[in-house]
Amino acid sequence: MSEKNRDGKRTARERLAVEREKQKSAEKRRRTLIVGASVVCVLALAAVIGVIAAKAGKNKTSSKAGPVVAPSGAQGKDGLAIPVGKDGAKSTLTIWEDFRCPACQAFEAAYRPTLHELTDAGKLRIDYHLVRLIDGNLGGTGSLRAANAAACAQDAGKFRDYHDVLYANQPKETDDAFASNDKLITLAGKVGGLDTPAFRKCVNGGTHDGWVDRSHKAFHSGGFTGTPTVLLGGKNIYQDQTMSPAKLRQMVESANRG
Repeated sequence: MSEKNRDGKRTARERLAVEREKQKSAEKRRRTLIVGASVVCVLALAAVIGVIAAKAGKNKTSSKAGPVVAPSGAQGKDGLAIPVGKDGAKSTLTIWEDFRCPACQAFEAAYRPTLHELTDAGKLRIDYHLVRLIDGNLGGTGSLRAANAAACAQDAGKFRDYHDVLYANQPKETDDAFASNDKLITLAGKVGGLDTPAFRKCVNGGTHDGWVDRSHKAFHSGGFTGTPTVLLGGKNIYQDQTMSPAKLRQMVESANRG
């Protein structure tokens, strides 16, 4: 074989090797592009799912409130306070609360016997304001639905008893169990005479949803940031680290004597 032929075959093998390397590189780039495109699609899908979930959560937490209908006997500015106790009491406790709020439940558990004692004795009046803070923070409608149901109980003259039942059966903060009207109606069965057709219609129809939303707006307009907010004489006593049921009783008894 001549030198020229050997050089020709060697050059052909080299060209073939180069071409194979080019093909391998091209295949590698193609696989990389496919994988890369797949990752982008997954990320894009996740983004879409995130947007859909965010919109769903937003829609879930927003109420389709109709006209503002205050519950029977509501008092104060815009009729946003549900009063418990005698109008002539010398001390008034203002409580902003959310039925999904664990801190509100803890306050109620600790102070309920004292609050009942003082209101029953005519020494203390409590103005309850209902808000839906947890709905906004965690999503859901349990705060709104429970507040509406409590307002419906007020229409029936059963607010305090139903109020206490809701806190005694409060689900975990992340569990939106109170979003179920059926659940709220079942709990009404624990209050004598409350589970009536009128109460069910009020709960299922969201009669007081607009009123709850207005109360919630008033909460923010008042500059309050957390629940419970407990005011006595305009002072937030819940923020007082020395406050206790005994101290509250002493303050109310002193005002009653004074």
